[in-house]
Amino acid sequence: MSRVKPLDPKDIPELMEVFDPVIERMGFIPNSQLVMAYKPDLLRAFIELGKAVYKQEEESVPFQLKNLIGIMASHSAGCMYCVAHTSSNSARSGVEDEKVAAIWEFETSDLFSDAERAALSFAQAAAQVPNMTDEKDFTELRKHFSEYQIVEIMGVIAMFGYLNRWNDTMATALEDDPIAFAERTIADVGWKPGKHAA
Repeated sequence: MSRVKPLDPKDIPELMEVFDPVIERMGFIPNSQLVMAYKPDLLRAFIELGKAVYKQEEESVPFQLKNLIGIMASHSAGCMYCVAHTSSNSARSGVEDEKVAAIWEFETSDLFSDAERAALSFAQAAAQVPNMTDEKDFTELRKHFSEYQIVEIMGVIAMFGYLNRWNDTMATALEDDPIAFAERTIADVGWKPGKHAA
């Protein structure tokens, strides 16, 4: 159960313009954002950060890879709320359930390309505390990605660093869609809702 009660959307109609794109993309308003809504400027800033991180431009890494990076960063940081969200977001972006479930075996699974392995390995190391990245990680990334793309990859990891700390500390309760997806797809490979069970 959330340590800070999410606001009811009915009580914050002035924020619906902020939430409408979220509802369109996800189908619901995440409880994490309903808690951030206590401080509307924080919520708005977070939404703008998310738009910047996920904006697809000509040189961007594939959107599906951004979602996979979010899973790996969240798993490495230990936030099961964010693992459930990023897993269901990956599926919404077209990643097959089988690939989402195989992410813990990305180094050996045939479902992942060498470029994806480099990005996921980097995310795994960068999201740990203390940070475990080294020059080898950047050497491997540069085989597959431009400097722009490395910055973009790091943007995803850093944004989830914020969300992982937020949701793990707040014990944010999972919503129906991501918890159902996680229970169906990744529970067999070790995911549990823990403190995020509603």
